[in-house]
Amino acid sequence: MKAVQIVARGQVEFVEMPKPKIKAGHVLVRTSLLSLCGSDVYMLHYAADDTYPCAPGATGHEMVGVVEAIGEGVSEVEVGDRVLALAPRHLAMCEYYLAASKYVVPLPSNLPLEELLQAQQLGTVLYACQRLPNLNGKNVVVIGQGSAGLWFNFQLRRMGAKRVIAMDLQEYRLKLSEQYGATHTIHNGSLDPVQSVREILEGKLADVVVEAAGDVDSINLTIDLVRKYGEILYFGLPREQGFAYNFEGLFRKCCRVNTVVGSAVEENQTSTRIAIDLIASGQVDAKPLLTHRFAFAEVEKAYETHHARSDGAVKIVIEMPGDQ
Repeated sequence: MKAVQIVARGQVEFVEMPKPKIKAGHVLVRTSLLSLCGSDVYMLHYAADDTYPCAPGATGHEMVGVVEAIGEGVSEVEVGDRVLALAPRHLAMCEYYLAASKYVVPLPSNLPLEELLQAQQLGTVLYACQRLPNLNGKNVVVIGQGSAGLWFNFQLRRMGAKRVIAMDLQEYRLKLSEQYGATHTIHNGSLDPVQSVREILEGKLADVVVEAAGDVDSINLTIDLVRKYGEILYFGLPREQGFAYNFEGLFRKCCRVNTVVGSAVEENQTSTRIAIDLIASGQVDAKPLLTHRFAFAEVEKAYETHHARSDGAVKIVIEMPGDQ
C-alpha cells in the first residue's frame, strides 16, 4: 500500500509498505477520507529536530473508512461498516490503517463521510472543554478561528458563555465564526486586541481565554486578554519548541492555566461519540467548514494550502483512490 512519510522537516514523500495484517483486538480499516488540522502542520514543520524522519503514515489522524477485517475479540463493528478510527500516533495517512478496536467508532449512515469525519476534531474540543470552569454568564475569547477555534465557539456557547469573542488574522475565517456561536469578532491584525476586548466588555478583560492557534504571539496574547484570577486554556500545539513567554505577566494575573492534548485516552471515546451524534442529529452543521478537497496524490499541495492558510482554506479533505 501507499503511505505518506515525512522524510525531513517540511518534506513529504510517498512510500510503499506492506498492507497491515489483522491481529486480535484490532480492526483493519480501508481509508476513505482524511482531513487536516493544525497538528498536521505542527508535525510537518514545527516538531522537535529528532522527530524527523517520521514513521510512514504521518501525519494522518483525522480519518474515516470502511472495515476491511476484524480480529479476534472485536464485537462492536463488522466488515463493511463505516467507521471513524482514531490514530493517537498520527500514522493513518495511508491506504489501510490497523487500529486497536478501542479507537474505532462506528458511524451512522445518514450523512456523507466528509461531514462525519469532522467529529474527530469536534471530539477533541469537547474533551478539552472538560478542563474549563463553569461558563454560565462568562465572557470568553477564542484566539484562532481555524476549525478547532470554530468548534470551541460552538461548545462554549453550549456551556453557557454569555459572550464568545472570536479572534483571528484571517477575515474569511471570522465570517464563519458567528455561524458557530461567536457573539463578537476581532481581526487582531488590524485592531488592537486588548483595547477591542475592553470595548466589548465595557472596560473589563475576559474571564476565560482559549488559545487555538499555536502561534507564539497568540500564546503570549492570552496573558494580556485574561482578567486577574481568570482562566487560560492552551489547545493549539506551539509552533516553536522554546520561546520567550511573558511569565511575569501571567504570574501577576494569578490565573489558572491548563494545557490539553491526547483525547484518545478518554475511556470509551465518549467525547468523539458525542461529537458524532451532534453532527449526525443535525445539532451542528459541519458543511461550512469544508472548503477544499484534494486527491491523495495531491497531499503535498494540501499540506501547503493548510500551512499557508491560503485560498480561503478552513478544513481540507483528502480523498483516497477509489473513494471520490
